Amino acid sequence: MHPLTNRRDFLGRLATGLSGVALTSLMARESRGANPPPFAPKAKRVIQLFMNGGASQCDLFDYKPQLIARHGQMFDPGGGQRVEASISVPGALMKSPFTWAQHGQSGRWVSSALPHLARHVDDLAFLMAMQSVSNVHGPASYLQTSGFLLPGFPCAGAWVSYALGSIADNVPAFVVLPDARGLPYNGRSAFTAGFLPANHQGTVIHATAPQPITHLAPPGEVARITPASRTEGLALLREMNRAHAAERPEDSRLTARIESYELAARLQLAAPELLDVTGETEATRKLYGLEETETADFGKRCLLARRMVERGVRFVQVWSGHGGGSNNWDNHTDIPKEVTVMARRMDQPAAALLADLKARGLLDDTLLIWTTEFGRMPFSQGGTGRDHNGGTFVSWFAGAGVKPGVAHGESDEWSWKAATGATSTYDFHATILHLLGIDHQKLAFRHGGIDRRLTDVHGHVIREILA
Repeated sequence: MHPLTNRRDFLGRLATGLSGVALTSLMARESRGANPPPFAPKAKRVIQLFMNGGASQCDLFDYKPQLIARHGQMFDPGGGQRVEASISVPGALMKSPFTWAQHGQSGRWVSSALPHLARHVDDLAFLMAMQSVSNVHGPASYLQTSGFLLPGFPCAGAWVSYALGSIADNVPAFVVLPDARGLPYNGRSAFTAGFLPANHQGTVIHATAPQPITHLAPPGEVARITPASRTEGLALLREMNRAHAAERPEDSRLTARIESYELAARLQLAAPELLDVTGETEATRKLYGLEETETADFGKRCLLARRMVERGVRFVQVWSGHGGGSNNWDNHTDIPKEVTVMARRMDQPAAALLADLKARGLLDDTLLIWTTEFGRMPFSQGGTGRDHNGGTFVSWFAGAGVKPGVAHGESDEWSWKAATGATSTYDFHATILHLLGIDHQKLAFRHGGIDRRLTDVHGHVIREILA
C-alpha cells in the first residue's frame, strides 16, 4: 500500500475517475446472481409501475353502484363492525366524481380518469381484492416492495437480481426511475438490497437530471485525472483489493464494490445511448406524451423502461409520485382535483408502454405490473378527500404468462374490504417470481440464523390470472 494513503481514501478519490476502463475481476462472481431459473420461465424481465401514496381503487378501477346510490349517507357496514380511518374521523359515503363505463370484450369497468388504460383492459389481469396489513405509508410501502413491514429487507428487484442477474453485462440487473419531484416514501431504502450482497441494490437513474447516473464520469473541473493516471490508479487498486480480499474472504462488500466499479465502467459506454431518447420516432414520442407538460416526466421514464428491458435490464421500477403530502397518490384533501392530476400524468404513458411493448413483441416475455401500497376509503375525509385503506386495493398484471382480460377477487359493495379472492403482498410477489421461473419457497438467503425469503413464510401463486 502506498505510504501516503490508505485504501478508503484512495477508493474515494478513484471513484470519480473510472472513465471507460473496466476493472479486472479480482474475485469469483458468486454474488452477481445470474443463476438459471429452476423451471422454464414465462417472463425474462419485469417492469413495475408503482403508484406512490395509495391510489384510490374506488375512483379508478373498482366500480361500486352503492357508492352512487348511498352518496352522502353515513357509512354503516352492518353487523356492528367498527369503522375507523387512519388520520381522520370517517365521513359520509362519497361517490366517485368520475363517470364509469365498461370497456373491451371483458366488459371491465374503468373510470373516466383513465381513458387511455381503459382501451387496454383486455390485455390486463386485475387483482381486485388486494389487502395490506398496514395503512401507514412507510410500513405498507416496505411490505409491497420487500414483503416486510420493517426496513432492512431486500426489495423484490434485489431478489430478482440476486436470483437471475442481468441479461446483459453492460447494464444493471435492477434499475429504479423515481419521480422527478423526489424519491418515494422510505427514500432509497425502497430499492435496497438489504442483507443480500450490496451489488443487487437498485441503480437509481434520475431521468431528467443533468447527470442521470451519478459518478459515471470524473468532474469536469478535475483536470489532473487523465487516462494515464486512471490506468496507474487502477493497477494500484488491484493490488490493494487483492490484499484486502485475502484477509476478509467472508465479506461481500468488497466484491460488490469491485463489481459496481466494473459495471460503472461498462455502463459509461452504454449509458449515453441507453438514456438518449432523441432517436425515437416522432410517433413514439407522441405516443408517450413526451411533448406535453403533464405527461413528459412519467412518459420519458416509461419509454426509458422499455429501452432498458430491450437492452438487458432484468427489473425496472418506475415510480409515479414522490414522498410527502402532495404530488402523489396520497389524496386526503380533494379527490376530484388530486386524482385528476395524477391520473393525467400516469395514464397515457402507462398505456403507451403497454402498447409499445406489445407492438414490438416484448410483451411476450416481459411482465408489466401496476400497483400501489394500499387503497382509499369509500367515505369522505373532510370535504372531498379519502383516507388510507388497507382493506382493499387494486393491482394489475400484463404480459408474459398472464391471462389477459380477467379479474380475480372482489371487494365488498362499498370497496371497503376484500370480500372474495383476497390476495396479499406475499401472493403478489410469489406470482412475480413464478412467472420468472423461480419457486418463491426455494429462493432464500441465510441471514441472522434464518433462511429469509421475499415471501417470508407466506404466499401462494395466484394461478387464476395465469395463462
